[in-house]
Amino acid sequence: MFKKIMKGGHKKPSKSDASDPAAAAYAAANRNMPAVPSPNVVVNHASRGTGGAAPPSSGTAMPLVPTPGAMEPLPPFRDTPVADRQNLFLRKLHICCYVLDFSDTLKNVREKEIKRQALMDLVDFIQSGSGKMSEHCQEEMIRMISVNIFRSLPPASHENTGQEPTDPEEEEPSMDPTWPHLQLVYELLLRYVVSSDTDTKIAKRYIDHSFVLKLLDLFDTEDPREREYLKTILHRIYGKFMVHRPFIRKAINNIFYRFIYETERHAGIGELLEILGSIINGFALPMKEEHKLFLVRALLPLHKPKCVSMYHQQLSYCITQFVEKDFKLADTVIRGLLKYWPLTNCQKEVLYLGELEEVLEVTQAAEFQKCMVPLFRQISRCLNSSHFQVAERALFLWNNEHIVSLIAQNRTVVLPIIFEAFERNISSHWNQAVHGLTVNVRKMFLEMDAELFEECQRQHAEKEAKAKDVEEQRELNWKRLEDAAAQNGFEDMLLT
Repeated sequence: MFKKIMKGGHKKPSKSDASDPAAAAYAAANRNMPAVPSPNVVVNHASRGTGGAAPPSSGTAMPLVPTPGAMEPLPPFRDTPVADRQNLFLRKLHICCYVLDFSDTLKNVREKEIKRQALMDLVDFIQSGSGKMSEHCQEEMIRMISVNIFRSLPPASHENTGQEPTDPEEEEPSMDPTWPHLQLVYELLLRYVVSSDTDTKIAKRYIDHSFVLKLLDLFDTEDPREREYLKTILHRIYGKFMVHRPFIRKAINNIFYRFIYETERHAGIGELLEILGSIINGFALPMKEEHKLFLVRALLPLHKPKCVSMYHQQLSYCITQFVEKDFKLADTVIRGLLKYWPLTNCQKEVLYLGELEEVLEVTQAAEFQKCMVPLFRQISRCLNSSHFQVAERALFLWNNEHIVSLIAQNRTVVLPIIFEAFERNISSHWNQAVHGLTVNVRKMFLEMDAELFEECQRQHAEKEAKAKDVEEQRELNWKRLEDAAAQNGFEDMLLT
């Protein structure tokens, strides 16, 4: 029994333990270097809570603060024997774990140059494919990358400043002063992910769910250069690590939910939608119910926030991709747009009309017929908008041949809905461009079906006549009431 207990004390770690970067401490870069302690490195941002996110890996190394003489330049790989390059690789990684102060350009100038050169050498080594890295090297490299990129993001300009929130479109992006080194770290990660020498079975032990979650948290950085790297890297991870695909989609979904229903502030929605545009393009048919729910519950509600113009181009592309993939979704998409149609924001209306045209461009006749009544009621309201850009953009729909053909096939339903809007524009719209465009579209309907046009004109004339009669009767009733009131007042004066 005693022997069994002693053997248990030296039990070999299981494969799952060994493959979990959250379970081990940061190892020494070589036998002469002491091990580095390994508390958590958490991505934190003032606009976000931590709810819903998985806890960060506990194996990320603690950032090292350099002491005088701690960082010494190392020789390049080309001047090192092949047998010693793995060891040199680890030593360079150790140097790159030192976190330097970039808020002061005159501080640690020598150390900054040493680290920059080490990072450049590491990038060149991975890119050249000069040697296959051991699993230990890969683990240490991911830890070094984590130390550098997973950090507390500075608060956005509207946070914790006591100032009134400003329009995100008017805010100047905040540029991270550490970017000269961060860029090289991101480049190293990108080269590692895309390298044909990278074994996904080994790499997925370190680029795990926790790593992906923290990458997604970084999309809220205000630095557009960092978001561009994050977009490329996450897209490559999605393509290479098939096991992570459902998790990445779900995590992005959760970011959208929080943005739509809680914060309405996030710097990286556009970049995340760009990734999704490529993902949607690769969906297989028949489309999974999961993807359709994502469209209804996340993508369509993204039209709701006030700052939709910041990412509308990417959102519109994703929506159109869904309809191109499955034409039966056109009715769902159009009704979703109508549900979130802005009531008082004319600039959003112009964007919506542009997106509506793109969706109608790929809509088939059967789906068009399902939603054409509520659709053209909304278009009719847009035609009469006092904001000339909204009315003009709505009239531009008739410049699209496919949309005109759909309208022509269903003119007996469409024309009676919008005929009154045409007449109002011609009689009373203040903008001459809108007036001219309305005349042209009205003429198109006349040439399309003169008999239907005349019938609509007759019905409109009757409606106008009835409205005039009602107005005259109302005025007459008011006149009678006024006369009666005056007579009663006169009689009261006589009695008193």
